[in-house]
Amino acid sequence: MLKVALTGGIATGKSYCLARFAGLGVPVIDADRLAREAVEPGTPAMDAIRARFGPDVFVPSGALDRQRLGAIVFHDGRARRDLEAIVHPEVYRRIKAWSLEVEAGSGHPLAMADIPLLFETGHEHEFDRVVVVACAPARQIERLRTRNAMSEEEAQRRLDAQWPIARKVDRANYVIATDATFEDTNRQVDLTYRALTRDAWGGAS
Repeated sequence: MLKVALTGGIATGKSYCLARFAGLGVPVIDADRLAREAVEPGTPAMDAIRARFGPDVFVPSGALDRQRLGAIVFHDGRARRDLEAIVHPEVYRRIKAWSLEVEAGSGHPLAMADIPLLFETGHEHEFDRVVVVACAPARQIERLRTRNAMSEEEAQRRLDAQWPIARKVDRANYVIATDATFEDTNRQVDLTYRALTRDAWGGAS
């Protein structure tokens, strides 16, 4: 089974592309969803976050106040790295377990994990192929401001917390550009799916 990582920058359209791959029958998993599950009340990661960031990043019910925590980590590089050191190991553990289950049971020639910070966390070597979803940085900022009602400064700060998209493109096996129409993105996803399927049958490198 070919293990594929889907990555890119924030607001480049990764979730849309992942859904398209899923619609083509590819087993998929979303690291963002795993990260949310990893910090549910009662988990070791939640306890570690409380120890590092204190009670102010929690709502009265005991759940994580993601907005307040996000405001901290996107303004403080050290805080962001501390949070990532708590959450990322658990996310990759879950991805590995899922991959083994898929390989044992699905019979599909490939499986795909959407991992936004794949390169930043240094885990690209764990996958046979990397697909980068990309668009112009100005388009990322436009989408972020529309989607999250944030200032241009805040949107830029979130982009700056990740590798530049051009750097990710340089390290990709396949690139899907999402600057144009949905139809154009769909066409690229379909072409990439066919290429990955050929890679899988030809043997992963």
